[in-house]
Amino acid sequence: MKKPNKLITYTVKFMDKSTLLLILISIIAAKCQHDNDFVEEREKMVRQQIIARGITDTATIRAMRDVPRHEFVPTAFVKNAYNDGPLPIGYNQTISQPYIVALMTELIKPHKGQKVLEIGTGSGYQAAILAEIVDSVYTIEIVPELAESATKRLQRLGYHNINVRCGDGYLGWKEVAPFDAIVVTAAAEEIPKPLIEQLKDGGVMVIPVGSEISVQELKLITKKGEDFEVEDIIPVRFVPLVRKK
Repeated sequence: MKKPNKLITYTVKFMDKSTLLLILISIIAAKCQHDNDFVEEREKMVRQQIIARGITDTATIRAMRDVPRHEFVPTAFVKNAYNDGPLPIGYNQTISQPYIVALMTELIKPHKGQKVLEIGTGSGYQAAILAEIVDSVYTIEIVPELAESATKRLQRLGYHNINVRCGDGYLGWKEVAPFDAIVVTAAAEEIPKPLIEQLKDGGVMVIPVGSEISVQELKLITKKGEDFEVEDIIPVRFVPLVRKK
């Protein structure tokens, strides 16, 4: 059996309580400074990327300020969490650009009392933003590993009004429909009929539509009885909406 390092053993043994307290205080202070840095970066993100580009919905802005985006990106990209762009999260998926997250949230006019469906959970960031505003969020992710990690992350961060399912988002979540709004965070080549059917009359859906090899169009869809209206918002680039084979 390997003998313990005597220097380390003696140092720990004879370290007095005041020294241990100082070390603990230093660790806590460093963590607080680290957290403060993220708060400042998040505030800067909201001012320069969200408000400056025309987002005015107060609930959306508040949610973007409150949700710690750095918790939803891989460790290797934490330092870039509040940058103006999407980031990879593995499995050929991304966390969307902050402005796009805010825009899609504002477009559905979120408020208390609503039940919202999200297609494409990813890391869980968009679901967390929605959960800060509406009563309940149902979110579907086709990649099992992402569904599992997002569930654990959202639970750790205290989001108890988000329900995650692993499955084919194109088909929606019929058992808990209808929804006040649907947010689709991957590009479909056409508007999915099952999602239209699962909207309440007067409900809205925001979805990027188009081929993965070209620029897509972010569309706002409003259900009108058995029909629906479509409004083009802005050109976008999203990962494709993957279907189960």
